[in-house]
Amino acid sequence: MQTQTDLLAFFKEVLSSRAELKALDWLHTQTEKIIAEASPIKFFLAFSQASRFFKKEKMVLNQQEIDRAASLVAGFDPGHWDLLQTARTYLLLHFPQEKERWFTAINQLFETGDLYEQQALYAALPLMPFQEELLPRAIDGCRTNMTLIFDAIALNNPYPSNYFPEANWNQLVLKSIFMQRPLYRIQQLDERRNPALAAIASDFAHERWAAGREVMPELWRLVAPFINEKFIADLKKVLASNDQLEIEAGLLALIGCHSEEAKQLLQGHNEEVMAIEYGEITWEKIGRDFQEKRG
Repeated sequence: MQTQTDLLAFFKEVLSSRAELKALDWLHTQTEKIIAEASPIKFFLAFSQASRFFKKEKMVLNQQEIDRAASLVAGFDPGHWDLLQTARTYLLLHFPQEKERWFTAINQLFETGDLYEQQALYAALPLMPFQEELLPRAIDGCRTNMTLIFDAIALNNPYPSNYFPEANWNQLVLKSIFMQRPLYRIQQLDERRNPALAAIASDFAHERWAAGREVMPELWRLVAPFINEKFIADLKKVLASNDQLEIEAGLLALIGCHSEEAKQLLQGHNEEVMAIEYGEITWEKIGRDFQEKRG
């Protein structure tokens, strides 16, 4: 309960410095009603009406706030949240956590909420009680083709890396590639790389090449720890690209491989290899540059 108390204090401080007084007064009144009456109807109404008082305006957190969020819940990163999401999460954390009543209310919200209500719910997964029992809901949410909802689950969210079994994790990462979402924002991506995912990523790249389509450079991050003959051949093709980002990704994937063929492929790219060694070329930089290139 102490974590929840601390989370509420964190959200209150963040909102108090960014939202209008009228909105804050409304939020205080609603939370008092939710606590006093423990009524799902009051909760649903407040959750919906929050859009009248809080804007979909991105919060810009300072480093102290970012560090504090992560100290409250490991991996919690509200740096991409907006004011409306934050207010809705604040309301959510006030709803009584009696298991049966809580799940009835939350499941109804998941099933009937609009796009932005669902976004707030999925992004708040790591802050909810009954984490393991929320797994089917989180996995089901990843089936969406709506970027706003998918991003809320997949990006800057510690829930998938903490709870998704390998098969579901691999599906999430592959769908991120298919939708060309920034892989560098998937938490614990490196720690949960696995041979099956590397093979899937390579097969996907071959499908794209066969169709004459580009392959997002971050894909090769998944292959890096498992370099074999097939992946070496893939990366040789990547290094022959005319696209600088692809070349950088290929080199970054190869840099930790100690095979002679990998070392030979690195030759002739001394400038980029040195930039990698100095930390000037990273997977995050490649991911950011690719997203910027896409516009």
